[in-house]
Amino acid sequence: MKHVGMWRLRRVVSGLFVALFCAGAFAENAAIKPEPRPDDWWQTRHRSMNEQIAKGGVDMILIGDSITHGWEGAGKAVWDKYYAPRKAVNLGISGDRTQHVLWRLDNGNIAGISPKLAVVMIGTNNCVANTPEEIAEGIAAIVKKLRDGLPSTKILLLAVFPREEKPGELRAKLGKVNEIIARLDDGKMIRFLDIGPKFLEADGTLPKSIMPDALHPNEKGYEIWAQAIEPVVAELMGEIEKK
Repeated sequence: MKHVGMWRLRRVVSGLFVALFCAGAFAENAAIKPEPRPDDWWQTRHRSMNEQIAKGGVDMILIGDSITHGWEGAGKAVWDKYYAPRKAVNLGISGDRTQHVLWRLDNGNIAGISPKLAVVMIGTNNCVANTPEEIAEGIAAIVKKLRDGLPSTKILLLAVFPREEKPGELRAKLGKVNEIIARLDDGKMIRFLDIGPKFLEADGTLPKSIMPDALHPNEKGYEIWAQAIEPVVAELMGEIEKK
């Protein structure tokens, strides 16, 4: 059955790649080329995450950019409530794009561990330089790398969160990304979940009371995030039976 699941993932990812290639998005896509960042602080954080991973005993990893990194800031109290007891490690680095995550996964972020669950939310920092198809391809590459490197780990792939106070060009672009990556859900090892509407008001406004800069959650936003994914997290980690 494991081989069937992997075959299905490869078929879905391959299908996405073919579609993107035909659309002209495959060529010269920086979003799929693993790349480190030269900043000293970035390298220091990368090493510190690898040190946490090397200690072992990791049951859960959360992978992303500044929004995930923020679990150590505005979201710390919520993290301590929901994820610290689950032996979770934060693999978020502020400013990262898909290509930086790909490099990190190749260079120690998942070495020697076999967590029950990986939560992935990445892509918003690619939205200026890349097309929706390119961003989706980068996210698909991350999912594939996780499946190849952590074959027993389930993946909760989150839709890229809404940004901008009002619906606009960037939010529409990320909406297209989410439409594409939703196809990666295989009903078994990979689950796609879009909790974006949880942050929005009825008219589509992204309130400052949840994301003051229309991008990064505050403590209230992290609580919304944690509550929204909790039933799926508990299920995928084997804490409750699937309904």
